[in-house]
Amino acid sequence: MVTIYLSIPLPKSLVDVPYALTKIKEMLQSIAPETETALGELSAESEDPFRILIGTILSHRTRDTNTTKACNQLFAIYDTPEKLAAADPSQLEPLIKPVGFYRVKSRRIKEVAELIVNRFGGKVPDTLEELLSLPAVGRKTANCVLVYGFNKPAIPVDTHVHRIMNRLGFVSTKTPEETEGALTKNVDKKYWLEINDLLVRFGQEICRPVNPRCKDCLLKEACPYGKDRLRAEIRG
Repeated sequence: MVTIYLSIPLPKSLVDVPYALTKIKEMLQSIAPETETALGELSAESEDPFRILIGTILSHRTRDTNTTKACNQLFAIYDTPEKLAAADPSQLEPLIKPVGFYRVKSRRIKEVAELIVNRFGGKVPDTLEELLSLPAVGRKTANCVLVYGFNKPAIPVDTHVHRIMNRLGFVSTKTPEETEGALTKNVDKKYWLEINDLLVRFGQEICRPVNPRCKDCLLKEACPYGKDRLRAEIRG
């Protein structure tokens, strides 16, 4: 009798996503308990899908602190789709200047506001398909609106989520879109709402793009990236 052993590749990560999220919460509570993401702040203030949508567009390629400053200045005057749609881009530019690319973004957010008023009756749509029909709205932005604006389960994948999930070995993907697809297939829906906020904060404070704090990380023994980096430091 010949026994055939099937080679089944094991996941690189030694922990599952729920355990990782629990440890990330512990680390953030200990190291950075007061930190909030820009979208987390907006959601906590009003849970207004319009503010979440515009805030996410403004956040493209900028820091959270700059996004928060620009949002505070913008929404102090233009706090509804109708007001923003009626504004001249030149009036918006100085308000959103902290986020960079403010001339392009001022035209984009006005265009989005006009479509919300004219196509959707002044209400931000609450489906992925309708959100993706808006200019400057990709999957990450649309999913952010669903999560932070409507409290609907989705997984917004930005550079932090993409980087961390690959470092931990939960996925082996080349793009945020691929990471979103892998996570939505393999992570229980009850965790979707918290993934983005936790991993963005974790990515800003601990698992940073450059000089990550691997020695301080409670997941370092299970993280392929962290173990390799710590070994290299010992050898070097």
